[in-house]
Amino acid sequence: MDTIASLFSFITTPVSWVIVQFHSVYGAIFGPDTGWAWGLSIVSLVILIRICLIPLFVKQIKSTRAMQTLQPEMKKIQERYKNDKQRQSEEMMKLYKETGTNPLSSCLPILAQSPFFFALYHVLNSIATGDTIGVINQNLLQSAQKAHIVGAPLAAKFTDSASKVEALGASLTDVRVVTAIMIVLMSASQFFTQRQLMTKNVDTTVKTPFMQQQKMLMYVFPVMFAVFGINFPVGVLVYWLTTNVWTMGQQMYVIHNNPTPGSKAQASYLDRLTKHVAQHNKVSKRRDRAIVKAIVAKGRDRNEFERKFINGLSKAGLAAQADGTVIKSDAATAQAEDGTPTSTGGTPRRQQPKRQSKSQRQHGGAKAAGESDEPKTSLTKSDEPEDAKPSAAAKKSGAKPAGGTRSKAQSGQRKGPQRPKSPSKK
Repeated sequence: MDTIASLFSFITTPVSWVIVQFHSVYGAIFGPDTGWAWGLSIVSLVILIRICLIPLFVKQIKSTRAMQTLQPEMKKIQERYKNDKQRQSEEMMKLYKETGTNPLSSCLPILAQSPFFFALYHVLNSIATGDTIGVINQNLLQSAQKAHIVGAPLAAKFTDSASKVEALGASLTDVRVVTAIMIVLMSASQFFTQRQLMTKNVDTTVKTPFMQQQKMLMYVFPVMFAVFGINFPVGVLVYWLTTNVWTMGQQMYVIHNNPTPGSKAQASYLDRLTKHVAQHNKVSKRRDRAIVKAIVAKGRDRNEFERKFINGLSKAGLAAQADGTVIKSDAATAQAEDGTPTSTGGTPRRQQPKRQSKSQRQHGGAKAAGESDEPKTSLTKSDEPEDAKPSAAAKKSGAKPAGGTRSKAQSGQRKGPQRPKSPSKK
């Protein structure tokens, strides 16, 4: 670790200068030799670095989502050229170039803050050995060596010997208890950060190797922090715990306000947005308008959560526009007043005709769908002509009349006059 930290010695002077400036402020409040002054100086250094890295964090989010979108295409390339690794690499690079994505963009925040991390390690290690470094002179060096955070010196490590810890004015038990608690908190914050990313902000509609990779990192990173943490000074543990907490809070904000499409976080976000828009009849925030604009632009490519959002607006008598705003939909409002259900676009659904019973179909008691309402004239018993009435002989022989109003054929019988049944033999 000392060898790696020495490679970033060129940045130790700026890092030490920033720490000294913050120490001069907090030292006037808490005292120059207190752990609060030096500890808060390190925390302020982390916050300053992370604020400067926000543009890289935004780029990381866009790159991660772009990689998630490309996973199905990447899988096809791997299957197509599984026996030709060189062609597979060429096709992958071509895909990255066409889509403008970079696989290393998701690691930019970690890579960018690594020099500051190792420079801080180099500064604290020099304080532990009693060497001046950067702008930290002899007076500041003695002040930093006196600083204790909950009984543990700023430059002490979990693996330090008892004699070295006593030289810093502390006990070995205090140092190991404090460092162990900080290592556990550091690993737990890293695990929770990765877990909320996997459970809430991953597109569940696409199963790709990228998800398996992220799931593996969820368990690998905390173990790495626990293993390497025993060799970090207390001040570096303060630095890394602070940056983990910052990352966790920053990610929670992104998940809540700008979730990944198709994720559970998007479903929760669109439910909240539907209720807010239905209540105020407008999209008030610029960020919300950008998301509504993106959903409208997708058209038929919307996922189930986005279709549910559009349907929810239609039921509320609203329609999303291409610029991200919403307007009242007259068709949806009219249907809501009539009490009839509406479709996705706010138009009334086609009413299906009622099914007639068998008796209604046989006797014509019900009107079929689409028939005119003009009254049909029917012959009653009194208006029936004389020649249509069957004669007494016909009644006696059982023959049915050939003309007039014939009774409708029963199901399974031929239409027209039927052959009389032969008399049964007694």
